[in-house]
Amino acid sequence: MDTPLRLEVIIASVRPERFAPVVAEWFLRRAGSEAEFDIGVIDLRETPLPTDLTETSEVADYRARLAAADAFVAVTSEYNHGYPASLKTAIDTAKHEWRAKPMGFVAYGGLSGGLRAVEQLRQVVAEVHMVSLRETVSFPQAKRQFDADGETRYGAAIDACDRMLRQLAWWARTLRAARMRDPYPG
Repeated sequence: MDTPLRLEVIIASVRPERFAPVVAEWFLRRAGSEAEFDIGVIDLRETPLPTDLTETSEVADYRARLAAADAFVAVTSEYNHGYPASLKTAIDTAKHEWRAKPMGFVAYGGLSGGLRAVEQLRQVVAEVHMVSLRETVSFPQAKRQFDADGETRYGAAIDACDRMLRQLAWWARTLRAARMRDPYPG
């Protein structure tokens, strides 16, 4: 159990003019300061997942990467009161690989800060037998929350991020130990 927890950060937006990289890079800098995590990035814009959910070599590689992970954080925008279709495809592409693992959320958007997308995602991740973290990082009016260097002084998000990372580590450690002792019966 001395090995670092494998955290995969999923960047959900695939739009050409997306703001996702700014939010994701900020989160990655914060998470990277936690020695407990070995962090990878799955940028759905760069991950060819077929929307018809057919099996391809890229899908097999993606699923293997999910299987090796101990925890996930989705960096997601909110589009039309929901989350991006690319994230739904990413979740639906796998099944057993998600089970008994925690998922945290870093959301951004307009007035709601992406929270409507997160509330929908909580239902979806529960259906694939994941643990949704209560603490969520949210950036309302996201483009106004970051400076030209991609930094923020938005205290609510900074505090939520620190709490979420502590909770994510606890759940990831606890669930990894449980999966090793007794494989999840899903």
